[in-house]
Formats: sequence, C-alpha cells, structure tokens
Amino acid sequence: MDTIASLFSFITYPVSWVIVQFHKLYGAIFGDDTGWAWGLSIVSLVVLIRICLIPLFVKQIKSTRNMQVLQPKMKAIQERYKSDKQRQSEEMMKLYKETGTNPLSSCLPILAQSPFFFALYHVLSAIASGKTIGVINQPLLDSARQAHIFGAPLAAKFTDSASEVTALGASLADVRVVTAVMIVMMSASQFFTQRQLMTKNVDLTVKTPYMQQQKMLMYIFPLIFAVMGINFPVGVLVYWLTTNVWTMGQQMYVINQNPTPGSKAQDQYLGRLLKSVTAHGEVRGRTKRNTVKRIVSKGSDRNDIERKFIAGLSKLGLAAQEDGTVIKSDTALAEAEGGAAQKRQQPKRQTKAKRQSGAAQQGAAKEADSPESEPRISLEKQDAPQDDKPKPAGKPASGSSRQAKSGQRKGPQRPKHPSKK
Repeated sequence: MDTIASLFSFITYPVSWVIVQFHKLYGAIFGDDTGWAWGLSIVSLVVLIRICLIPLFVKQIKSTRNMQVLQPKMKAIQERYKSDKQRQSEEMMKLYKETGTNPLSSCLPILAQSPFFFALYHVLSAIASGKTIGVINQPLLDSARQAHIFGAPLAAKFTDSASEVTALGASLADVRVVTAVMIVMMSASQFFTQRQLMTKNVDLTVKTPYMQQQKMLMYIFPLIFAVMGINFPVGVLVYWLTTNVWTMGQQMYVINQNPTPGSKAQDQYLGRLLKSVTAHGEVRGRTKRNTVKRIVSKGSDRNDIERKFIAGLSKLGLAAQEDGTVIKSDTALAEAEGGAAQKRQQPKRQTKAKRQSGAAQQGAAKEADSPESEPRISLEKQDAPQDDKPKPAGKPASGSSRQAKSGQRKGPQRPKHPSKK
C-alpha cells in the first residue's frame, strides 16, 4: 500500500494544504489538538472532493442505465459474431457510438477519487512515522499525532503492535475496537448502497448477465473493504466511511427523483406523482413536468408502469400533455369508464371440467324436452282409415311388392307365353 501511495505523492501537497486550511477553521472551534478538528478536516476534504465529482457521478448514472438497456443487443451481437472476434468488437464499438455510451463511464468517479485517497493515505502514513509532508510542518505534525478519535490516533491501524500504538499515546484495545467498528460500518454502507441499486433501481423486465455481475459485486466489494480496512489508518477509515455514506445518500436521492424506467423505484415515484396531481390538480415542479413530458413522448413504447400512470390520470379526467402539464379531459374520463365497464362485463373463464359438465347437462335437458316423433308416426299409420275401393287386379299388392325377391323386377310383369306354362 505504501508503494502505491508513493505513486500519487505529486498530489500530497494540495491534499495536505486543504486539510490544513480546514484544520485552522475547526481548530478555532474545538481546539488545535483535538480529534474533532482533524477528523472534521478529513470529512470536509471528502465533501469537497465529492462535490467536484458530481458531474462525473451524473455521467456514471447515465452510462450505467445505457449499459443495462444495451445488454440484450450486446448479447445478440456476441451470439451472431461469436466466431469472428474482430467483427464482434467493431459492432460493439458501433453500438456504443450510436447510443453515446462509454463503458468506462461507470468507473470514472472511483478512478477520479483514487489519487486523493492514496494521497491522504500517504499523508497519514507520514504522520504515523513522525515525518513532515507537504505543508504539514513539525508543529502541525505534533498536533496531528496527539489527535484521537474515540481514543484511537488518526495514524493508528488495526494491525499495529502494542508498542506502535503506545508510541502514539493510546491503548491497543481502544484502537482495535474503534477500527473494527469503522470497518464494519464501511462494509455495511457499501453493501447497502449496492443492494439499494439492485433491488430498487433496476428494470426487472430485462434479465441480462449484467444484473448477475452487479449482484456478485454487491457481496464482493464489502468483503474487499473488510480485508483491506485492517491496513488502513483511522484517518483513512474516516475518509472512506464518509465517502460511502455520501455515495449512499446521493444515490438514494437520485433513485427517488430520477429512477430507472421499469424499476420498482419508478413505480413508487409515479405513485407519489399521481397522488400529488390528485391533491393539487396539476403537475408541480419542473422535474416532475419533465418526467411527464418524457412519458408522453414515448407513446406506444411506454412500459407497464408508465401505462398505469397514464390510466390513473384518465380516471381522474385528466390528460397528460406534451409539455408535461395535465388538463381536464372528458374524453379521457369516458374512455377510462368505458374500459372499466367493458372489463367488468367480461365473463369469468371456466375450467375445462365445468364446461364439459355444463354441456352434458344441456344435452340431457334437450333430450327430455324434445317430442318423440317416431312413435307418433307409427300411431298415425295404424289409425289412418283404409280405402274401401278394390285395387286393380293387374296391380300387385304393396306388401307383395315389398316381399319380392331380390332378382325379380318390381312393378307390373308381362304374362308368360302359353308354351312356357
């Protein structure tokens, strides 16, 4: 760690200068040699750095969302050109260029913050060794070595021996308890930040390998911080814990105000927005109007959550406009009521067993109600009056004709020749 920190020694002078300026401010309030003065100086350094990194953080959010949306297309390109790696890379770069996505943008805040982190580590290591560094001269060095945070010196580490801790004017038990608590808090804040991103701000309708990678990082990063934290001085732990808490709060704000489309956070946000419109009859705030404007511009490409929001406005008799406002609309109310009535009139779908039993019962009822035609016809034939007129002799009886042999011709037959009698 000391070797890596020495690579960023060029930035130790500005970092030490910022710490000293904040120490002058807090020293006048709490005292020059107190842990509050030096600890708050480190916290203020973190806040200053993170404020400067806000544009990079916004770019990171946009890049992360674009990467989530592009995952299905990236997977299709990989499957299509899996035998041609060069063509695969060209298509990937073309996709990034068309969508304006940079895969490295999600790492920019961490990369930009790393030099300040290692520079602070270099400064605190020099304080622990009793060496002046940057603008920290000997009087400031003596003051920093006397500063304790809950009984632990700023330059003490969890792995320090009892003699090293005693030289800094503290006990080994105090140092290890304070550092252990700070390491646990640092790892927990990192885990909660990543979990908040995965459970609330991810489009659950898109299942991609990127989500699995993020889920793995949710467990890997806290373990990395826990292992590395035992080698961090107390001052560096203060720095890293502060930056984790800042990231957690900053991300919470972004998720509540600008959630990822299709995520659980968007459902909650649009629910709050619908309640606000119901209470006031209008969309209040430029950010909320921009949200409604984006939903209207999507048209048929809206997701289920956005369609639910538009339907909720229609039930209130309101219609969203292209400029993000809402107006009274009788048509929207009539369409909502008509759709609800049509939905209520739809019969419930029956199971196959119920349909078969119903058909059998209807068939049995029809058979019971139908007239018996065949017996009635036979009775009519029996009761019909017979004709008293004698039949002609040449005509055979109908019964005899019916009883004719199969090979004999039907109808009147010619008399046989006398020779053949």
